Amino acid sequence: MIAIIGGTFDPIHFGHLRPALDIAEKLSLTEVRFIPSATPPHRWQPEASAEDRINMVKLSIEGTKPFILDDREYHREGASYTIDTLKSIRSEIGNDQSFSMILGLDAFQSFTSWKDWKDIVETCHIVIAARPGYQIDATLDEYLAKRVTDNIDDLKSLAAGKIYFCDVTQLDISATMIRDKLKNQQSCDYLTPAKVCDYIESNKLYGSDK
Repeated sequence: MIAIIGGTFDPIHFGHLRPALDIAEKLSLTEVRFIPSATPPHRWQPEASAEDRINMVKLSIEGTKPFILDDREYHREGASYTIDTLKSIRSEIGNDQSFSMILGLDAFQSFTSWKDWKDIVETCHIVIAARPGYQIDATLDEYLAKRVTDNIDDLKSLAAGKIYFCDVTQLDISATMIRDKLKNQQSCDYLTPAKVCDYIESNKLYGSDK
């Protein structure tokens, strides 16, 4: 089983990394691909360049199995639509391989506004990083509600099409918080890996001049 986790990662932090590891361990994933968005649609543009964000992801996951960097969106022109990335990966791994996309709860709340969102569900499973004891929202779209499962074996036996809420360690960290601290000449230690803090400092990102 493989999974992806995408985002601007501006910068990547433990709020991304720890839940992804929880999910990898619970689902026995053989691979988790971190995919930095080069040109994210429908939102503000990242402060750090795509190259810097890719480098920070690479540093943050170095030596951690089963995490790997996938920089395909950087090499593709135009907006980084999730469906295009998923179809690209699906074409490489074949139609029978179990394939999941990891999403945070906040991102899932707006999922039905994404481009070709039903096609996304047909292309992969969706694994939601949820706080322990989370109850599914009664207003969940009917199409999505029918796909929800609490059986991990469904994710393993099917290639795509299921939605699974996975308990993870919830860390109240955001990239915005980190950027704000750096702009105020505060440390990002213990919010993101030390190698990322060093990279930010060395490259004077986010207004850091330490």
